Amino acid sequence: MDQILLLDAAERYLRGEMNDQERANFEELRKSNPEVDQFVVEHHFFVEELSRYATVKRFKANLYDVHHTMKESGEISEYQPTEKGRIVQFWEKYRRTIAVAASIAGITALAISGLTLFFSPKAPIKDIEELRRKVNKLEVRTNSQDVQLNDVKKKIDPNASVTFGGTSFLVDPKGYLLTSAHVVANASQIFVQNSKGQDLRAKIIYTDSKRDLAILKIDDEDFHPLSSLPYGFRRTSSDLSEPVFTLGFPKDEIVYGEGYLSAKSGLMGDTMSSQITISANPGNSGGPVLNSNGEVIGILNARQTTAEGVVFAIKSRHILKTIEELKESDTSANIKVPSTSSIRGMERVQQVKKIEDCVFMVKVVL
Repeated sequence: MDQILLLDAAERYLRGEMNDQERANFEELRKSNPEVDQFVVEHHFFVEELSRYATVKRFKANLYDVHHTMKESGEISEYQPTEKGRIVQFWEKYRRTIAVAASIAGITALAISGLTLFFSPKAPIKDIEELRRKVNKLEVRTNSQDVQLNDVKKKIDPNASVTFGGTSFLVDPKGYLLTSAHVVANASQIFVQNSKGQDLRAKIIYTDSKRDLAILKIDDEDFHPLSSLPYGFRRTSSDLSEPVFTLGFPKDEIVYGEGYLSAKSGLMGDTMSSQITISANPGNSGGPVLNSNGEVIGILNARQTTAEGVVFAIKSRHILKTIEELKESDTSANIKVPSTSSIRGMERVQQVKKIEDCVFMVKVVL
């Protein structure tokens, strides 16, 4: 697509000026063409930066108007410069000229920045949020959360601070779980809740801070190991635009989301992660990303706050490397990661029913 036409289409799409048919066609184009999708994401970021710049300019203009009004009313007096204060006189004389020049320079700098973002996709974007769900005060929790907390408090100190950290999922039916390392950071105790609402004690047995991965082990007499896991782990690269789905706990019940692989690398070209276009919220960290064959292709760990639906996931091959490193350092960790999926070819609803028993909410006690 011609760059001018693409820019016009992106502008109309972001401003909501497309009709339903145009919007549907454009969204389909984004799904099928990763370069178009990346352009829309980066242009959205650029437009937001311009909006922030305009807000700052309006704020400065308002300050100037207030200052001028107060000076005219006599509430403040004009500073009388000494011989050394000629720079103040220069500023007063050429204030408007300098302001116009600064505005032009600022807009030019932003335009150059936007072009740099477009032609250099690996430029740093700092607005990244870890998808760890935080609830710090007991009194603001919902009734359902209170019930869950009471169940947990039967096993822990009633004065402990409980945080609903995120999501985890089984990598071995004997009770080995995978989650994001930041979800369980600084935890003194960890509990996981299964799909039936049952809380189980768990412990950290391995942390890989470089990959933001943590392996947990359910250590509770109430846990009954599964016979097998329904999903396998993808050992090769995934394809662009490949449909994916995830399960996680952005709220007090398990939530399903679906999207597609929009880039094979993550932020700033990070090859350890991939970019997923999917809806994700705090609480989704540690959730599995699966393809239509029921294979785990990654684990969610962060999202970009300045662009809708831009999420990052650590690739499955790095999950497998972390598990191998654990097994090398601790021979008692007899983890057998499934390589094949028993839900391949099933309808999505049936796949989810099989998987949800393997996905757990993480509750961290600080």
